[in-house]
Amino acid sequence: MAELKTQPTESSVDDFLAGVDEERGEDCRTLLDLMSEATGEPPKMWGPSIVGFGSYRYEYDSGRSGDWFLTGFSPRKRNLTLYIMAGFDRYDDLMERLGKHSTGKSCLYVKRLADVDMDVLSELVHASVDHMKAKG
Repeated sequence: MAELKTQPTESSVDDFLAGVDEERGEDCRTLLDLMSEATGEPPKMWGPSIVGFGSYRYEYDSGRSGDWFLTGFSPRKRNLTLYIMAGFDRYDDLMERLGKHSTGKSCLYVKRLADVDMDVLSELVHASVDHMKAKG
């Protein structure tokens, strides 16, 4: 069975973020604080461009299993990509109130944090992390 390409690394989060442009870097520092507080975990690089916090073990019915971070982000060229798991009760309500964004599978895309309600984003991240921790 193929191993997941995105794995935790020993690369420096600070060095990675130092290479991000000023405006996006400021948003990344805000996410760093928010996600560290929500998880109680330090940031860690996952692959070359994702900053992840904490981890959990998953296993599919097929038998495939692996480790993934509880929450994280990546400053992509077009958007900030936030990795937030859905599936908790207030998810739809929070997403409606968040502000300008788009979504993909377990991904939330925002151009900049100024486009979203930071209180709602904080609730969203905390609820997602709590949900994933409760799942074990």
